[in-house]
Amino acid sequence: MTQTPPSGDRIAKVLSRAGVASRREAERMIEDGRVKVNGTTITSPALNVTARDRILVDGKPVSEPEPPRLWLYHKPAGLVTSARDEKGRATVFDDLPADMPRVMSVGRLDLNSEGLLLLTNDGEMKRRLELPATGWLRRYRVRCKGAPSEEKLDQLRKGIEVEGLRYQPMEATFDRQQGANSWLTISLREGKNREIRRAMEAVGAVVNRLIRVSYGPFQLGNLKEGEVEEIKRRVLRDQLGLDAELKPADKPRPRPTRSRKPPRGKSRTD
Repeated sequence: MTQTPPSGDRIAKVLSRAGVASRREAERMIEDGRVKVNGTTITSPALNVTARDRILVDGKPVSEPEPPRLWLYHKPAGLVTSARDEKGRATVFDDLPADMPRVMSVGRLDLNSEGLLLLTNDGEMKRRLELPATGWLRRYRVRCKGAPSEEKLDQLRKGIEVEGLRYQPMEATFDRQQGANSWLTISLREGKNREIRRAMEAVGAVVNRLIRVSYGPFQLGNLKEGEVEEIKRRVLRDQLGLDAELKPADKPRPRPTRSRKPPRGKSRTD
């Protein structure tokens, strides 16, 4: 006898769509006992929920998901990208405008890196933008000590292996010399942890500043440090091909550029 599939969606998908966390992170939150459904703490993501169920995360109710939205954020150096930091360091989420919904970062920038970071309220959009199959070019302005030769940069252009980890070919261009430092533009289509820093070290150059200036079609432009700016829904439709699965809103709401809130007094040092 064929069983009728349970109604609703998996709890991790619902939390992801509501902007609480990615699906994988939501599953970890469930396993840690941080999620309640109808007053009962759950420890397994193998549960379907509907709009009739009451869901709490860390004691706070999960609201109905908004239409998927995307923001540009100019990350300063000295902030971590994770929502929580075990060392108590300031995160990129501490200084966001108070009227922004709960958001997640698309990929990461390490503590000392700066520049463009994409933020979204929708876990499915986050997953789509991070998929390796997307293959969007991420472009960085890189300052390093010394001046790598063209021969060294050719190693990056062909793809390089560092401590058993293979990095895909990068676009690398020498821009200018500035005293003891040189500026380069490096572009890549993958996002392994500290990829540019490790690859540069492998060819004898130490990176002392790293600024992401673009992620696919989205540009840092003149966005000031600490500011966020929402991408217009028309641009999202054009660039991402929003479909019924992501449930785009029929009437986009204009959102002005916002500056960050006053700092909460946390240190921004490593």
